[in-house]
Order: sequence, then structure tokens, then C-alpha cells
Amino acid sequence: MKKFFRGASFYILIFLVLMLIVQEFAKPNEQKIDIEFSVLHEAILNGDVQRIHIVERSLEGTMLKDGAVIEFKSFVPAMYSEEAFTKLLVEQMEEGSVVTGASPPVTPWYIQMLPYIIMMLIFVVFWFVFMNQSQGGGNKVMSFGKSRAKQHKEEDKQVAFKDVAGLDEEKEELEELVDFLKNPKKYIELGARIPKGILMVGPPGMGKTYLTKAVAGEAKVPFFSISGSDFVEMFVGVGASRVRDLFDNAKKNAPCIVFIDEIDAVGRKRGAGLGGGHDEREQTLNQLLVEMDGFGINEGVIVVAATNRPDILDPALLRAGRFDRQVMVGLPDIKAREAIIAVHVQGKPLAKDVDLKIIARRTPGFTPADIENLMNEAALLTARKNAKKIDIHTIEEAVTKVIAGIAKKSKVISEEERKLTAYHEAGHAVLAELLPKIDTVHQVTIIPRGRSGGFTMVLPKEDRYYMTKKEMEEQIVHLLGGRVAEKLVLDDISTGASNDLQRVAAIARAMVTKYGMSEKIGALALGSSSDEVFLGKDFTSRRDYSEEIAAEVDKEIRRIVDTAYKITEKLLEDNIDKLHTIAKALLVIETLDAAQFRFVFNGNLQITDDDTVTSVEKKYKELIKQEKKALVEKEKALDNKGKKELPEEEKISLDEGIVELPKKEEK
Repeated sequence: MKKFFRGASFYILIFLVLMLIVQEFAKPNEQKIDIEFSVLHEAILNGDVQRIHIVERSLEGTMLKDGAVIEFKSFVPAMYSEEAFTKLLVEQMEEGSVVTGASPPVTPWYIQMLPYIIMMLIFVVFWFVFMNQSQGGGNKVMSFGKSRAKQHKEEDKQVAFKDVAGLDEEKEELEELVDFLKNPKKYIELGARIPKGILMVGPPGMGKTYLTKAVAGEAKVPFFSISGSDFVEMFVGVGASRVRDLFDNAKKNAPCIVFIDEIDAVGRKRGAGLGGGHDEREQTLNQLLVEMDGFGINEGVIVVAATNRPDILDPALLRAGRFDRQVMVGLPDIKAREAIIAVHVQGKPLAKDVDLKIIARRTPGFTPADIENLMNEAALLTARKNAKKIDIHTIEEAVTKVIAGIAKKSKVISEEERKLTAYHEAGHAVLAELLPKIDTVHQVTIIPRGRSGGFTMVLPKEDRYYMTKKEMEEQIVHLLGGRVAEKLVLDDISTGASNDLQRVAAIARAMVTKYGMSEKIGALALGSSSDEVFLGKDFTSRRDYSEEIAAEVDKEIRRIVDTAYKITEKLLEDNIDKLHTIAKALLVIETLDAAQFRFVFNGNLQITDDDTVTSVEKKYKELIKQEKKALVEKEKALDNKGKKELPEEEKISLDEGIVELPKKEEK
């Protein structure tokens, strides 16, 4: 209560001063005209005085002068007695020309101040209601410098390590931290020192914050969480003050964990920018550096931070003694994706045909956030169909929706554009099948999705972490397939290949300048240097090689692209019949999945101009039955040889038209 009045008294005092100033200057203009007593006496005799009061030795009232009513004031001369004037006034009053009376009543001061007191009370109530809504409590009027960190209590519902899937090594690092807090004796006996800081680094959606929530759930110590942007305000010095307050609270509750999300908001390199000045953000960073490892004792406070931009953090923040460990949280592999999918399907009814391994193979490059969004989209699509369980077809549709966007089936497209799109996508698909290093075709469609008029989706059979020179060259050939197909068949080109050409140029330039894959340039990395992340790389970057080398680089990029273009033309000319076949199938049924595309490409599924979607589906189902029969016979043959099942790489799933064909052979 004492702190409450100390915080509010300053504003109440200001309000009272303002009220007094307003009262002083807002008084009406009551200036009275001073007149001689003789003039007043004559006016009384003439009947021009309307009202008159005796105030001690003066006379005040109103009178007519030049046709206007004025207020006057006149002092009684000492030579006249008050009785004489009183007699004169009584005579005038009897004639009805003057109204006399005693001094006007004076209103007590506390009655005059009553309206201002009421206004002051209204102001105080409004002020505290406003502060309560804006800062979460009426006792925080002067709490700009207080930390906004939220302390999580043990009884709060928390995420546990068992809820985190696919991050085994990362969990191990943090489990060790939690174990140190729970059982410090076994570490201290070995002379181990608890890490002062752990920095979790990784792309967005990797689960960095979620993993830290698991630490909060497992650790039986106080846990404070705050965002990097919560430190800096419009007021100078607030950020540094909040850092001090945060660590003061943490030290009082030690041992404890402090989590700073998006630390790059306050941890950027100092001295950057056009001015290079000592701004508010740098003051906040300096205070954070001091608190983490300075002259002050900071025992028992562990700082865990997360960022997806470690390249812009200040080196002083990353040194040992501040952030002792950096935990890299990368993309999950197929095994991790399967475990993550298993977490996100909990509480969702799945059909019998859903295999989590197949979904994991369908989602290379998906982050945990993408997987969560995928399963949510599958549930929404199932509800839209009024189905009771999520089947594999709906999940496949959700994968395509997450990758490419919503299908715009109602969009009106001319027949000429449909034909152009069909041959463009057929060019990509045919080359993907012909080139051994390109991933397997998963779906080809001419139905617009997102910003594209159609797309060819290729998905890898296994996770890859590197690309070879041969793979990058074939990738360029695959990307040029749409443009070359348009040129060969339609004898014209369109703007639909703009994104393909951008990717071609990026890959070719990276091969020459970044990966040293040009025999003429050699094993040199010729990337730009001195990239200033605060002003923009395009504004401040410069080449670290000469103009002569730059010209050679351009020639090498041109040579790589031209060579790939010639290879693309040769492959499509030699397989022009397959190009026409795939394009015709797309014009009829618009979308080909992996099995349908392979059947059409190999000539097993014949599609004519007279076919419809229904007739093609009928042919397709007949082929599926034949494939299932062949699979059963092959399994029987293997069983007769003493083998229980097919090898993993030869397994085929033919459930409900979803065909998982063996990996294509190199040609």
C-alpha cells in the first residue's frame, strides 16, 4: 500500500497543480470601473443605479452609462458619514429606483473546490484503470524498467521430454542440464561446472522453443521466459534496466533457468549501421553481457536462448563463459519424421490404410511445424468430406496442399493454355524419369495451385545432405525440360518457365562461384564478402575477385546452361512420343499420381482422345489388380525359396490406388 501511494502521488500532485492553474486563469473577467463618489451620487439621484451594495467603506453595484450596464466601484469619502449615505439609499429604495443590500454571500472555499475534487477523483480512477489494462496491474505505474519475464510454476501444465520426438541428441544435451540441476553433487565431485548458457540454433519451425518448454516441464527449478523484443522500449535505458531486473529476480530464485526467445532482437553485432552509434539496443546487449559473465557473481542462473540467425549475433555473446554450448536443431530425417508424425496423430482417428512410414517418406524437408500443419490440414480435409477417419488419400492431398497450395479447379483456362501447361509439365516429368539422379515423380498436374499453373512434384526416396556435380547438372536439365518442351512441340515459348530459369541460373552460379565445380575457374570459392546484414547484402557486399575473373565466371555459367539445354533437347527429341503421351494423359485427366504416371510412361496405360476420367480410372484399377496378383505370386515364389518376404527396396504398396513402386533403374 505504501508503494502504491508513492507511485501515484507524483501524478496526483501534477493534477492538483494543473487544476489550480486552470482555476486561476479560468476566472471570469470581473473588472469594475472606479468612479468618483460625486458621479455616483448624481447617478443615484438620476435613477441610473440599478443595484448597489455597501461593502465596508466602498459601494459596489451596477448602473446605466451611455445606454449600457456596467459594474462600478466607488469609495466613500472620509468626510461623509455612513449614516448619511444609508439614509439616501433608503430614500431611493422607497422610490423603487435602487435595490440595496448587504455584502453578497461568499461561497466557502471547500464548496468552490468540490467540482475540482470530483474531477481529480475521476482522473485518478481512469489513470489506474488504464495502467491496470496496459501493464497487468494497478501497482505498475512506474514499472517501465521492470522485467516482463514470465515465471512458470511447477503446477502449471508443461511439456515433458516424452512429448518431444525426433530430437534425440538435442534432448540429451538439455537432459544433462536438467540432471545437473536435480543432482549437482555427482557433477561437482568430478569438478564439472554447470554451463552458463546454451544457445539453440536452427531454422524456423524446428522446435527450439518447444524443446525449451520441455526443459521447463522437467526441471524442478524456477523457470523464467522472455522474448528478446520485450527488453527494448521507446524509453532510453529501459532495456538495460529490464535485463538487470530479470537477473536480480533470477538470482533470488537460483538455481533457475532463464529462457530468451529470438535473442537476435537484442544480440546483434555492435557498431553496425550507418551511424555506428551507441543506441538503446547496444546498451541492452552490454548489460546482458555483463550479467552473463562479468565481475558480478551469477551462480546458479542458466541462460537458454533460441535464434535462427546466429550469423548476426555479437561475438562477445557467443564466446565460452557466456553461451558455452550451441545446440544445432536441424531438419529431421526419415526416422525422426516418423516419430514426429506419431506424436501429431495422437487424438486423430486414422484409417487402416495409413502407414506412418509412407507419410515420412512423402515429407522430405518438412520441419516439425510443417508436419503438425500437415496433419491438421488432413483432419480439416476429412471433416470437409464428412468422413469419420483420416485416410491415406486425404493425407496425400494435404501434402500437396502444404507444398503447392490450394487447387483452383474452378479457374477458367483456355484450351491453348491447357495444352501449353500440359507439354510444359510433361517435359519436366519425362526428364525426371529419364535422368537417373533426379528424384522419382510423385505427381504431375495441370490444375493451378498457388501461383503456378501446374507443377511436377518429385520426391526423394531417401534423405540427402549433399549434392554431387552430376546431380546438379541433371537438376539443371530437369528444370529446362518445360521450356524446351514448349519450343519443340509448340514452336514458341512462354513466361511459365520464369521460375525454372531463375533456379537454373542460381544452381549454375553456385556451381562456379561457391562449390568450385568449374574446371576452368578451379577449386575457388568466389562468393561476395563483407556482407552487412544490418544495411542489406545488396547494398554493402562487394566482390572479392577481379573483373577478369567475373567475366570468366559468366562464361562458365553460360557454358553450363548451354550444355544442359542441348542435352535437354536431345533427350526430349529422342523421347518425343513419351512427351506426347504424358501431355495427352494430362489433358484428359489433369492429374497423374506416381503409379499412373509410371503406367502411362511405360505404355501399360493407354489413353486416347476418346477417353474420359471414368474410363481411365477403370483401366487403372484393372492394372492395379494385375500388379497385386503379380506381387502375390512373387511373394509365393520367394516363400518357396525359404525367404519370408520381399526385400525392402522391392516392396510395393498397392492399397486403394496408392502405388509405391521400386526405385527406378539408372539409364
